[in-house]
Amino acid sequence: MWTFAEHLYAEIDDEATGCLFRDWEPDDVDLLESALGYHPTWAVQVDISGRIDGTAEVRQLAALMLGHGGVAFDDYSEHPWSLVEIEAGTAVDGLGFFDFRAYHERHHGPWT
Repeated sequence: MWTFAEHLYAEIDDEATGCLFRDWEPDDVDLLESALGYHPTWAVQVDISGRIDGTAEVRQLAALMLGHGGVAFDDYSEHPWSLVEIEAGTAVDGLGFFDFRAYHERHHGPWT
């Protein structure tokens, strides 16, 4: 595990020796494969400290990691986000990338 911006905790997982895709629905794996054009065998999972908002840090890390391709999933939508979509502020089904506020309001009421 490594730390980015002091508040993001990243871990690389691979399909051969790790738990990659074990808890994914088959439709979600299909969505990922469709977005990439191939079946990935590794991924980076990033957890965010609950002590910060994390939006700026997540966007900065996404820009670094997706600069040469790939997609990112967040916990708030089922969309595979490209860097172009993230940087453009694209919304899919009313949610942007890492849009925890809109997700929370949709499912739990106004964010406080």
